[in-house]
Amino acid sequence: MNTLKSEIAATAAALVVEEGLEYGPAKRRALKQLALPARTALPDNGEMEDAVRDYIALFCADTQPAELAALRELALVWMQRMATFRPYLAGAVWHGTATRLSDIYIQLFCDDPKSAEIALIEHNVDYEPRTVTGFTGGSVEALSLSSRCQALNENIGVHLMVYDHDDLRGALRLDAKGRTPRGDLAAVQKLLSTPFGA
Repeated sequence: MNTLKSEIAATAAALVVEEGLEYGPAKRRALKQLALPARTALPDNGEMEDAVRDYIALFCADTQPAELAALRELALVWMQRMATFRPYLAGAVWHGTATRLSDIYIQLFCDDPKSAEIALIEHNVDYEPRTVTGFTGGSVEALSLSSRCQALNENIGVHLMVYDHDDLRGALRLDAKGRTPRGDLAAVQKLLSTPFGA
């Protein structure tokens, strides 16, 4: 990675960790902070993740592991609640770069796309439906809600992304770094059983 991209990644990583920004907005804000032209080449998400890991190791090594464990515990609660819909944890909470400001992203693979929403309604869960870009590049419905995390004493955003059951086949391919991009209930339980699992 060239020096300018490294500088953008480092600046954006601080925004991700300290303000809870997603990678896209953090990169755009980093450009402004560094007074760089809008067309400047940006680091990719893999480079961003590396920069976030570096930032956490330098500035948050004493607090982040416990925060990550608390978020994974909360994710597990929601995965168990939505177990019928084949839940998979993704994003920073799965990859180990989450802090108390990170949201939880759970991907559901449903036979009937409306069934997950009906389950939330039946359990009187207050949520907001939105349309977002999914991992396949197409539009998917996200059911966004706020859930209390006792360990952190904060409300955390939980986003249930509703995919078709057939999307599960492509969902388990390894990413560019050779890692599993998401994990099921058993995988998340395994992470939690390992002290400060990565």
